[in-house]
Amino acid sequence: MTDDVQRHDTGALEALLFVSDEPLTSSVIAQALELDRQTTDRLCERLTKTLEDRGSGLVLRNVAGGWRLFTHPDTQTSVERFILSSRQARLTKASLETLAIVAYKQPVTRHQVGSIRGVNSDGVLRALTDRGLIEEAGRDEGPGRPVLYGTTPQFLERLGLPSLAALPSLAPLLGAGAGDLGDASDLVVHGEDAQDQHAGADRPVEPGDG
Repeated sequence: MTDDVQRHDTGALEALLFVSDEPLTSSVIAQALELDRQTTDRLCERLTKTLEDRGSGLVLRNVAGGWRLFTHPDTQTSVERFILSSRQARLTKASLETLAIVAYKQPVTRHQVGSIRGVNSDGVLRALTDRGLIEEAGRDEGPGRPVLYGTTPQFLERLGLPSLAALPSLAPLLGAGAGDLGDASDLVVHGEDAQDQHAGADRPVEPGDG
C-alpha cells in the first residue's frame, strides 16, 4: 500500500467514523472502503496510534464489537462546559416561532409550519428536535405521508405545564380569528407570552433545551 493510498484510506476511515452514531464493525468498514478485513483492522489500529501520538482530542476505541470515535478523557471538562452552556442558550426568534406553531397546531407537518412562517423551516425543526423540544408524532395520511411533529414531555417540563391543555388559549388574544393560525407574527408573540407567564421573568426567554 502506497503512502497516498494509505492517507486516502485513513481519511475515508475518519470520515466514516465521524458520521456514524454507533460503533462500526470491521466488516462494515471494509465493505465501505473496499478493503479486506485484515487491512481494515490494521488501518483502525494505525489511526488509533496516530490520534494518540499527535495528542488529538479524539480517541478511537474498539467497543461493542466495532470501532468508534470518542472525545479524549482529558477534554472532559471543556466538553461538559460547552454542552451545559449550549443547553442554556436562548432559542432564536425562528425557533420560538416554529415551536409556538407546533405547540398550538400539533400534530403538524413540515410543510404546514413553513406555510405559516412563510419560509423553509427544515433546519429549525431539526434543531428543535435535537434539543428534545419536539418529536415525530406519526405520519399524515396525505400524499407522501409526511412526518407529523408534536411537542415532547420535555417541552411541558421546561414551561412548567402539566399538559398541553394548560397552554394559554389563543381565543382572547386573536379575537374573531382565533381559529385561523395563519398569522405567524401573532402566534409568535403569544407563544413567547406563554413562556413568560409560566417560566417567570427572571428566566431565559426559552423553554429550554434538551
